[in-house]
Amino acid sequence: QVQLVESGGGLVQPGGSLRLSCAASGSSFSLNALGWYRQAPGKQRELVAAITATGSLNYADSVKGRFFISRDNAKNTVYLQMNSLKVEDTAVYYCKFPLGPLGYWGQGTQVTVSS
Repeated sequence: QVQLVESGGGLVQPGGSLRLSCAASGSSFSLNALGWYRQAPGKQRELVAAITATGSLNYADSVKGRFFISRDNAKNTVYLQMNSLKVEDTAVYYCKFPLGPLGYWGQGTQVTVSS
């Protein structure tokens, strides 16, 4: 059983930054890809960013150049640095490990971008 604990969400003004963290239990962290998803009210959950075991990155078009995913295998943690935040980035953000249909989800962390 894998447990994921997310943190770092909150309220920020447009143009601001936040850094999300997701700490994972389990011994296979470094061998698998991870991802950050988000779900806004009334919308489907969407993949925001992903990082493979070898460090390859993938981003949704809507966040390219503003969001940056990274991982620290020594800490079993994945991060999402979010810059130049927009109102439309408001959502609950979830990490998933490993990626794929059998992956585990964290509990989610709320990110609200508002003036």
